[in-house]
Amino acid sequence: MVASAIAISVLLLALLAEWLHARRVRRVAHLAFGPAAAPRPWVRFVPPARAVGLAAMAWGLVTLYQMDPQYRRPKEIPDAALKRILIVLDVSPSMELPDAGEAKDQMRSKRAAKVLMSTLERISLEQARVSVVAFYTKAKPVVIDTRDPAVVKNIVDDLPLDYAFDPGKTALLDGIDEAFKLAKPWRPKSATLILISDGDTVPYTGMPAPPPSIARTLVIGVGDTKAGKFIDGHVSRQAGTTLRQVATRLGGTYYDANDRNIPTQLISDLAGVLPIKDDSAAGRREAAIAATFSGAAITAMTPVLLAIFGTRWRPGRRAREAAEPAARSAAAAATSATASAAAPSPPIARSSPQLHLQGAVHA
Repeated sequence: MVASAIAISVLLLALLAEWLHARRVRRVAHLAFGPAAAPRPWVRFVPPARAVGLAAMAWGLVTLYQMDPQYRRPKEIPDAALKRILIVLDVSPSMELPDAGEAKDQMRSKRAAKVLMSTLERISLEQARVSVVAFYTKAKPVVIDTRDPAVVKNIVDDLPLDYAFDPGKTALLDGIDEAFKLAKPWRPKSATLILISDGDTVPYTGMPAPPPSIARTLVIGVGDTKAGKFIDGHVSRQAGTTLRQVATRLGGTYYDANDRNIPTQLISDLAGVLPIKDDSAAGRREAAIAATFSGAAITAMTPVLLAIFGTRWRPGRRAREAAEPAARSAAAAATSATASAAAPSPPIARSSPQLHLQGAVHA
Protein backbone atom coordinates (compact mmCIF):
# COMPACT_ATOMS: atom_id res chain seq x y z
CA MET A 1 0.00 0.00 0.00
CA VAL A 2 2.81 2.41 0.86
CA ALA A 3 4.73 1.50 -2.30
CA SER A 4 1.65 2.12 -4.46
CA ALA A 5 0.99 5.50 -2.84
CA ILE A 6 4.59 6.59 -3.38
CA ALA A 7 4.53 5.38 -6.99
CA ILE A 8 1.36 7.36 -7.72
CA SER A 9 2.86 10.47 -6.11
CA VAL A 10 6.02 10.13 -8.21
CA LEU A 11 3.91 9.65 -11.35
CA LEU A 12 1.91 12.85 -10.71
CA LEU A 13 5.02 14.89 -9.88
CA ALA A 14 6.79 13.58 -13.00
CA LEU A 15 3.83 14.46 -15.21
CA LEU A 16 3.73 17.97 -13.73
CA ALA A 17 7.47 18.38 -14.33
CA GLU A 18 7.11 17.18 -17.92
CA TRP A 19 4.28 19.65 -18.52
CA LEU A 20 6.37 22.57 -17.22
CA HIS A 21 9.33 21.40 -19.31
CA ALA A 22 7.16 21.21 -22.43
CA ARG A 23 5.99 24.81 -21.89
CA ARG A 24 9.56 26.06 -21.68
CA VAL A 25 10.63 24.08 -24.73
CA ARG A 26 7.84 25.59 -26.84
CA ARG A 27 9.30 29.08 -26.23
CA VAL A 28 12.60 28.10 -27.86
CA ALA A 29 11.21 25.61 -30.35
CA HIS A 30 12.85 27.25 -33.40
CA LEU A 31 16.20 27.35 -31.65
CA ALA A 32 15.96 23.73 -30.54
CA PHE A 33 14.27 22.12 -33.57
CA GLY A 34 15.05 24.50 -36.43
CA PRO A 35 12.53 25.94 -38.93
CA ALA A 36 10.02 23.12 -38.29
CA ALA A 37 9.82 24.15 -34.62
CA ALA A 38 8.86 20.58 -33.66
CA PRO A 39 10.68 17.33 -32.84
CA ARG A 40 10.05 14.00 -34.50
CA PRO A 41 6.57 12.49 -33.98
CA TRP A 42 7.69 9.74 -31.58
CA VAL A 43 8.93 12.32 -29.06
CA ARG A 44 5.35 13.01 -27.96
CA PHE A 45 5.36 9.64 -26.15
CA VAL A 46 8.49 10.45 -24.17
CA PRO A 47 6.90 12.51 -21.30
CA PRO A 48 4.36 9.84 -20.23
CA ALA A 49 6.89 7.04 -20.74
CA ARG A 50 9.48 8.82 -18.61
CA ALA A 51 6.89 9.51 -15.88
CA VAL A 52 5.79 5.86 -15.89
CA GLY A 53 9.42 4.73 -15.74
CA LEU A 54 10.12 6.89 -12.69
CA ALA A 55 6.94 5.64 -10.99
CA ALA A 56 7.81 1.99 -11.72
CA MET A 57 11.32 2.45 -10.38
CA ALA A 58 9.97 4.10 -7.22
CA TRP A 59 7.44 1.30 -6.66
CA GLY A 60 10.05 -1.40 -7.18
CA LEU A 61 12.61 0.15 -4.84
CA VAL A 62 10.08 0.79 -2.05
CA THR A 63 8.66 -2.73 -2.40
CA LEU A 64 12.11 -4.31 -2.20
CA TYR A 65 12.93 -2.14 0.82
CA GLN A 66 9.82 -3.36 2.67
CA MET A 67 10.52 -7.05 2.00
CA ASP A 68 12.66 -9.23 4.18
CA PRO A 69 16.04 -9.81 2.53
CA GLN A 70 16.80 -13.22 1.13
CA TYR A 71 19.85 -14.94 2.46
CA ARG A 72 21.53 -18.27 1.97
CA ARG A 73 20.15 -20.76 4.46
CA PRO A 74 22.44 -23.34 6.03
CA LYS A 75 22.40 -26.74 4.38
CA GLU A 76 21.39 -28.45 7.60
CA ILE A 77 18.37 -27.05 9.44
CA PRO A 78 18.79 -27.01 13.24
CA ASP A 79 16.66 -29.55 15.04
CA ALA A 80 14.96 -26.78 17.00
CA ALA A 81 13.60 -25.32 13.72
CA LEU A 82 12.95 -28.59 11.89
CA LYS A 83 9.36 -29.52 11.01
CA ARG A 84 8.24 -33.01 10.08
CA ILE A 85 5.46 -34.44 7.93
CA LEU A 86 4.38 -37.97 8.78
CA ILE A 87 2.35 -39.65 6.03
CA VAL A 88 0.37 -42.79 6.87
CA LEU A 89 -0.55 -44.36 3.52
CA ASP A 90 -3.11 -47.09 2.88
CA VAL A 91 -1.71 -49.59 0.32
CA SER A 92 -4.41 -52.26 0.61
CA PRO A 93 -5.89 -53.80 -2.59
CA SER A 94 -9.03 -51.71 -2.19
CA MET A 95 -6.91 -48.64 -3.02
CA GLU A 96 -6.56 -50.01 -6.56
CA LEU A 97 -10.29 -49.72 -7.27
CA PRO A 98 -11.09 -47.17 -10.04
CA ASP A 99 -13.79 -44.93 -8.55
CA ALA A 100 -11.85 -41.75 -7.74
CA GLY A 101 -11.40 -38.44 -9.54
CA GLU A 102 -13.96 -36.22 -11.20
CA ALA A 103 -14.84 -38.88 -13.78
CA LYS A 104 -14.88 -41.71 -11.18
CA ASP A 105 -12.42 -43.70 -13.30
CA GLN A 106 -9.15 -43.08 -11.45
CA MET A 107 -7.67 -45.58 -9.05
CA ARG A 108 -7.80 -44.57 -5.41
CA SER A 109 -4.04 -44.99 -5.02
CA LYS A 110 -3.38 -42.65 -7.97
CA ARG A 111 -5.80 -40.13 -6.54
CA ALA A 112 -4.08 -40.36 -3.15
CA ALA A 113 -0.68 -39.76 -4.79
CA LYS A 114 -1.99 -36.72 -6.66
CA VAL A 115 -3.52 -35.20 -3.52
CA LEU A 116 -0.38 -35.81 -1.46
CA MET A 117 1.95 -34.29 -4.09
CA SER A 118 -0.35 -31.30 -4.47
CA THR A 119 -0.11 -30.75 -0.72
CA LEU A 120 3.67 -31.18 -0.57
CA GLU A 121 4.16 -28.74 -3.46
CA ARG A 122 2.74 -25.99 -1.24
CA ILE A 123 5.09 -26.80 1.65
CA SER A 124 8.69 -25.63 1.87
CA LEU A 125 10.57 -28.90 2.17
CA GLU A 126 13.82 -27.00 2.78
CA GLN A 127 12.67 -26.63 6.39
CA ALA A 128 10.78 -29.91 6.74
CA ARG A 129 11.37 -33.64 6.55
CA VAL A 130 8.91 -36.23 5.24
CA SER A 131 8.44 -39.75 6.58
CA VAL A 132 6.10 -42.35 5.07
CA VAL A 133 4.51 -45.33 6.85
CA ALA A 134 2.62 -47.83 4.66
CA PHE A 135 0.01 -50.17 6.08
CA TYR A 136 -2.09 -53.08 4.88
CA THR A 137 -2.34 -56.12 7.15
CA LYS A 138 0.57 -54.65 9.13
CA ALA A 139 2.51 -51.39 9.06
CA LYS A 140 6.06 -50.69 7.91
CA PRO A 141 8.09 -47.48 7.66
CA VAL A 142 9.10 -46.88 4.03
CA VAL A 143 11.21 -43.72 4.29
CA ILE A 144 12.24 -41.56 7.24
CA ASP A 145 13.18 -37.86 7.16
CA THR A 146 13.54 -37.21 3.44
CA ARG A 147 13.28 -33.77 1.89
CA ASP A 148 13.20 -34.91 -1.73
CA PRO A 149 9.65 -34.78 -3.15
CA ALA A 150 10.70 -37.16 -5.94
CA VAL A 151 11.33 -39.88 -3.36
CA VAL A 152 7.86 -39.40 -1.89
CA LYS A 153 6.28 -39.40 -5.36
CA ASN A 154 8.02 -42.65 -6.24
CA ILE A 155 6.75 -44.25 -3.03
CA VAL A 156 3.12 -43.15 -3.21
CA ASP A 157 2.67 -43.40 -6.98
CA ASP A 158 5.01 -46.04 -8.41
CA LEU A 159 5.99 -48.69 -5.85
CA PRO A 160 3.64 -51.72 -5.48
CA LEU A 161 3.85 -51.67 -1.69
CA ASP A 162 0.97 -54.10 -1.17
CA TYR A 163 3.29 -56.95 -2.22
CA ALA A 164 5.35 -56.32 0.92
CA PHE A 165 2.45 -57.53 3.11
CA ASP A 166 0.58 -60.78 3.59
CA PRO A 167 -3.01 -60.80 2.27
CA GLY A 168 -5.76 -60.08 4.78
CA LYS A 169 -7.87 -57.32 6.25
CA THR A 170 -6.74 -53.72 6.35
CA ALA A 171 -5.24 -52.74 9.71
CA LEU A 172 -5.49 -48.95 9.74
CA LEU A 173 -4.89 -48.71 13.48
CA ASP A 174 -1.61 -50.59 13.07
CA GLY A 175 -0.49 -47.90 10.63
CA ILE A 176 -1.36 -45.15 13.09
CA ASP A 177 0.36 -46.97 15.94
CA GLU A 178 3.56 -47.49 13.88
CA ALA A 179 3.54 -43.81 12.91
CA PHE A 180 3.20 -42.75 16.55
CA LYS A 181 6.12 -44.97 17.52
CA LEU A 182 8.21 -43.31 14.82
CA ALA A 183 7.22 -39.82 15.98
CA LYS A 184 7.67 -40.43 19.72
CA PRO A 185 11.31 -39.21 19.98
CA TRP A 186 10.67 -36.06 17.95
CA ARG A 187 10.47 -32.59 19.44
CA PRO A 188 7.02 -31.69 20.86
CA LYS A 189 4.58 -30.01 18.48
CA SER A 190 6.96 -30.41 15.54
CA ALA A 191 5.12 -32.93 13.33
CA THR A 192 1.96 -33.09 11.25
CA LEU A 193 0.24 -36.41 10.66
CA ILE A 194 -1.41 -36.91 7.26
CA LEU A 195 -3.47 -40.10 7.03
CA ILE A 196 -4.88 -41.04 3.62
CA SER A 197 -7.15 -44.05 3.17
CA ASP A 198 -10.52 -45.23 1.91
CA GLY A 199 -11.48 -46.19 5.47
CA ASP A 200 -12.32 -49.74 4.57
CA THR A 201 -12.69 -52.16 7.52
CA VAL A 202 -11.68 -49.74 10.28
CA PRO A 203 -12.48 -50.89 13.84
CA TYR A 204 -14.23 -48.57 16.28
CA THR A 205 -11.94 -49.28 19.22
CA GLY A 206 -8.23 -49.48 19.96
CA MET A 207 -7.17 -46.00 18.83
CA PRO A 208 -3.57 -45.34 20.03
CA ALA A 209 -2.78 -42.10 21.83
CA PRO A 210 -0.74 -39.58 19.82
CA PRO A 211 2.69 -38.61 21.19
CA PRO A 212 3.49 -35.00 22.15
CA SER A 213 5.35 -34.48 18.86
CA ILE A 214 2.12 -34.61 16.83
CA ALA A 215 0.78 -31.08 16.58
CA ARG A 216 -1.85 -31.50 13.88
CA THR A 217 -3.67 -34.39 12.17
CA LEU A 218 -5.25 -34.36 8.74
CA VAL A 219 -7.30 -37.37 7.61
CA ILE A 220 -7.86 -37.53 3.83
CA GLY A 221 -10.46 -39.83 2.29
CA VAL A 222 -10.39 -41.21 -1.27
CA GLY A 223 -12.92 -43.35 -3.09
CA ASP A 224 -16.57 -42.87 -3.93
CA THR A 225 -18.73 -42.46 -0.83
CA LYS A 226 -21.92 -43.59 -2.58
CA ALA A 227 -21.35 -46.21 -5.28
CA GLY A 228 -19.01 -48.98 -4.19
CA LYS A 229 -16.86 -51.55 -5.96
CA PHE A 230 -16.90 -55.29 -5.27
CA ILE A 231 -13.69 -56.73 -3.78
CA ASP A 232 -12.82 -59.63 -1.46
CA GLY A 233 -16.44 -60.75 -1.02
CA HIS A 234 -17.85 -57.30 -0.10
CA VAL A 235 -18.61 -53.89 -1.58
CA SER A 236 -15.88 -51.34 -0.89
CA ARG A 237 -16.54 -47.61 -0.77
CA GLN A 238 -14.99 -44.72 1.09
CA ALA A 239 -16.11 -44.93 4.71
CA GLY A 240 -16.41 -41.19 5.21
CA THR A 241 -18.20 -41.50 8.54
CA THR A 242 -15.53 -43.80 9.92
CA LEU A 243 -12.68 -41.56 8.72
CA ARG A 244 -14.40 -38.55 10.26
CA GLN A 245 -14.58 -40.40 13.58
CA VAL A 246 -10.88 -41.28 13.30
CA ALA A 247 -10.05 -37.62 12.73
CA THR A 248 -12.17 -36.59 15.70
CA ARG A 249 -10.57 -39.15 18.01
CA LEU A 250 -7.12 -37.94 16.93
CA GLY A 251 -8.09 -34.31 17.40
CA GLY A 252 -7.66 -33.56 13.69
CA THR A 253 -9.59 -32.67 10.54
CA TYR A 254 -11.23 -34.90 7.92
CA TYR A 255 -11.44 -33.97 4.24
CA ASP A 256 -12.96 -35.88 1.32
CA ALA A 257 -10.43 -35.48 -1.51
CA ASN A 258 -11.91 -38.00 -3.90
CA ASP A 259 -12.64 -35.42 -6.62
CA ARG A 260 -10.90 -32.25 -5.38
CA ASN A 261 -7.57 -31.25 -3.91
CA ILE A 262 -6.94 -30.00 -0.41
CA PRO A 263 -8.16 -26.37 -0.30
CA THR A 264 -5.69 -23.56 0.17
CA GLN A 265 -7.44 -22.43 3.34
CA LEU A 266 -6.90 -25.82 4.97
CA ILE A 267 -3.22 -25.75 3.99
CA SER A 268 -2.95 -22.21 5.35
CA ASP A 269 -4.30 -23.45 8.68
CA LEU A 270 -1.18 -25.62 8.89
CA ALA A 271 1.10 -22.58 8.58
CA GLY A 272 1.68 -22.55 12.32
CA VAL A 273 2.94 -26.14 12.15
CA LEU A 274 4.46 -26.49 8.67
CA PRO A 275 6.63 -24.03 6.72
CA ILE A 276 4.26 -22.99 3.93
CA LYS A 277 5.75 -21.65 0.70
CA ASP A 278 5.13 -17.93 0.27
CA ASP A 279 4.57 -17.83 -3.49
CA SER A 280 2.91 -14.40 -3.32
CA ALA A 281 6.01 -12.85 -1.75
CA ALA A 282 8.22 -14.50 -4.34
CA GLY A 283 6.05 -13.19 -7.18
CA ARG A 284 5.97 -9.71 -5.67
CA ARG A 285 9.76 -9.70 -5.35
CA GLU A 286 10.18 -10.68 -8.99
CA ALA A 287 7.74 -7.98 -10.07
CA ALA A 288 9.57 -5.37 -7.99
CA ILE A 289 12.92 -6.30 -9.53
CA ALA A 290 11.45 -6.16 -13.05
CA ALA A 291 9.78 -2.78 -12.37
CA THR A 292 13.01 -1.31 -10.97
CA PHE A 293 15.07 -2.50 -13.92
CA SER A 294 12.51 -1.33 -16.52
CA GLY A 295 12.04 2.08 -14.91
CA ALA A 296 15.77 2.65 -14.60
CA ALA A 297 16.34 1.62 -18.23
CA ILE A 298 13.65 4.00 -19.50
CA THR A 299 14.97 6.88 -17.39
CA ALA A 300 18.59 6.30 -18.45
CA MET A 301 18.04 5.69 -22.16
CA THR A 302 15.56 8.50 -22.86
CA PRO A 303 18.13 11.38 -22.94
CA VAL A 304 20.41 9.38 -25.24
CA LEU A 305 17.61 8.57 -27.68
CA LEU A 306 16.40 12.17 -27.67
CA ALA A 307 19.88 13.49 -28.41
CA ILE A 308 20.40 11.12 -31.35
CA PHE A 309 16.95 10.63 -32.86
CA GLY A 310 14.85 13.42 -31.35
CA THR A 311 15.01 15.90 -34.25
CA ARG A 312 16.16 16.18 -37.86
CA TRP A 313 17.61 19.65 -37.24
CA ARG A 314 21.40 19.73 -37.10
CA PRO A 315 22.66 23.26 -36.28
CA GLY A 316 25.65 24.37 -38.47
CA ARG A 317 25.43 21.43 -40.83
CA ARG A 318 24.08 23.38 -43.84
CA ALA A 319 26.73 26.12 -43.52
CA ARG A 320 29.43 23.50 -43.50
CA GLU A 321 27.92 21.80 -46.54
CA ALA A 322 27.76 25.15 -48.45
CA ALA A 323 31.35 26.06 -47.57
CA GLU A 324 32.74 22.73 -48.69
CA PRO A 325 32.38 23.39 -52.54
CA ALA A 326 34.02 26.86 -52.26
CA ALA A 327 36.85 25.39 -50.26
CA ARG A 328 37.33 22.67 -52.84
CA SER A 329 37.36 25.30 -55.71
CA ALA A 330 39.92 27.44 -53.87
CA ALA A 331 42.09 24.44 -53.24
CA ALA A 332 41.92 23.47 -56.93
CA ALA A 333 42.85 27.01 -58.03
CA ALA A 334 45.78 27.11 -55.66
CA THR A 335 46.98 23.79 -56.99
CA SER A 336 46.75 25.03 -60.59
CA ALA A 337 48.68 28.21 -59.77
CA THR A 338 51.41 26.25 -58.11
CA ALA A 339 51.72 23.97 -61.12
CA SER A 340 51.89 26.92 -63.52
CA ALA A 341 54.65 28.61 -61.54
CA ALA A 342 56.72 25.47 -61.59
CA ALA A 343 56.51 24.96 -65.46
CA PRO A 344 59.51 26.32 -67.72
CA SER A 345 58.94 29.60 -69.71
CA PRO A 346 58.99 29.54 -73.60
CA PRO A 347 62.05 31.23 -75.35
CA ILE A 348 61.74 34.97 -76.40
CA ALA A 349 62.42 35.77 -80.13
CA ARG A 350 65.15 38.43 -80.68
CA SER A 351 65.53 40.55 -83.97
CA SER A 352 68.95 40.81 -85.64
CA PRO A 353 70.62 44.23 -86.64
CA GLN A 354 70.75 43.12 -90.29
CA LEU A 355 66.99 42.77 -90.47
CA HIS A 356 66.55 46.25 -89.06
CA LEU A 357 68.95 47.70 -91.63
CA GLN A 358 67.16 46.01 -94.56
CA GLY A 359 63.90 47.48 -93.39
CA ALA A 360 65.31 50.96 -93.30
CA VAL A 361 66.69 50.74 -96.89
CA HIS A 362 63.35 49.61 -98.28
CA ALA A 363 61.72 52.47 -96.54
